Amino acid sequence: MKSFGGNTNVGPIRKVLVKHPRDAYHDQAHIARQWQELNYPAQTNYQQALADYEVFLSLLRQAGAEPYFLPADEGQTSLDSVYTHDPVFVFDDGAVMLNMGKVMRRGEPDAARAYLEEMGIPIAGRITSPGTLEGGDFFWLDARTVAAGQGYRTNAEGIRQLREILGGMVDEVVTVPLPHWTGPADCLHLLSMISPLDRDLAVVYSRMMPVPFRQLLLERGYTLVEVPDEEYDSMACNVLAVAPRRCIMPDGNPLTRARLENAGVEVHVYPAAEISIKGGGGPTCMTRPLLRL
Repeated sequence: MKSFGGNTNVGPIRKVLVKHPRDAYHDQAHIARQWQELNYPAQTNYQQALADYEVFLSLLRQAGAEPYFLPADEGQTSLDSVYTHDPVFVFDDGAVMLNMGKVMRRGEPDAARAYLEEMGIPIAGRITSPGTLEGGDFFWLDARTVAAGQGYRTNAEGIRQLREILGGMVDEVVTVPLPHWTGPADCLHLLSMISPLDRDLAVVYSRMMPVPFRQLLLERGYTLVEVPDEEYDSMACNVLAVAPRRCIMPDGNPLTRARLENAGVEVHVYPAAEISIKGGGGPTCMTRPLLRL
């Protein structure tokens, strides 16, 4: 049985890389020094974040996912390092160390590399400048096709390098142009507008999606569960599939939850105000699956 990999975004998660807020945030004073520079809308409450994260961890464990915790580091990373999905990508050949488009996150791939090597996960490649690529900007459409968002965090050179690293593992990398939205200082990834939940099911915010990409999903037989306007800012589109049609999502999104459940999805929620809404990263952002079956 393999110990890492899984060229899928919806297969059952068995191992997952996370970073506890106590190791990313350190303390309230550390948050106070960084939150504005990171463009957070409000200052995170440290103690509440710790409590809420334990709820999130319990949901991961209940789904059969074993968490592996990145350690704290001295000055190499920021509060954003709680969002482990973005600096590294793991597929069947090993780990790809990415190159962050957000300057304050540039130290995160190096901070994760030694830990992954200690786990026995080989380093299959690295995205290097001038290429940039963040994990929230791509996902597996199927086992042979990757969709990659090109925007302020991920550029064309980063996508080209990813295609080269994946080599014969994939038949196609579909580039998806991303909108300006609220500008380069904000966090907008491809996974800000779509979260796959099964090989033919995804939750989406269609108003933001490029028409050719949305049409491609429909041509591939996807059913699209639509996020209403009033629940986009509360991260209803950031949903983590822990297995096909079983997911974790931020609380406070009753309309989207009902639509998902009507589509046959088992939904679990966690308190998201501190660890997700204020930092701009939902359950997908807080996890980097190391092994999906």
